[in-house]
Amino acid sequence: MMEELEFYIPKLEELWFYQKMMEDPDTMSYNAGWDVSYKGYHKDTGVIDFPREEWEDWYSDWIGNEPERFFAYIKRSRDGEWIGNINFHHNKIEDWWDMGIVIYAPYRGNGYSNTALKMLMDHAFNDCGVTALHNDFEPERVAARKAHIKAGFRELGVENGICQLKITKEEYMGD
Repeated sequence: MMEELEFYIPKLEELWFYQKMMEDPDTMSYNAGWDVSYKGYHKDTGVIDFPREEWEDWYSDWIGNEPERFFAYIKRSRDGEWIGNINFHHNKIEDWWDMGIVIYAPYRGNGYSNTALKMLMDHAFNDCGVTALHNDFEPERVAARKAHIKAGFRELGVENGICQLKITKEEYMGD
């Protein structure tokens, strides 16, 4: 039986959960080792600092700005537990929406990403007028690739060591 999930738009004061995930080495381990100059990024663990003083600016950028940007917690319906987050934002250069999904480490391996990806596609394509969703990550992230392919994404190939995946509204709708 597939677990029932829903999206939850957090209030500003509820960003503690996002902070908890971003600063958790187990959750962010997939992010470790990259040579990027992102503010607050810790190359050794992959964590990204998200101090309280940054919450308001982040919130005004991400919340209430659909269809340009969307962010929500993934909430388990049976008990209201937040298990991760999902997002998309418009990439004007490629004319698609880049998306992301993070399942909090204690909840990984339970099939949540499959359900959440399908929910995100439904929301993006049916409610927000998104024309295409794109994600990219390292080919070694086998579970992430498998979840995206199962949800209907097609692999565009590997570019600069990064697996590129995309699904269009037409592909999602079955046209």
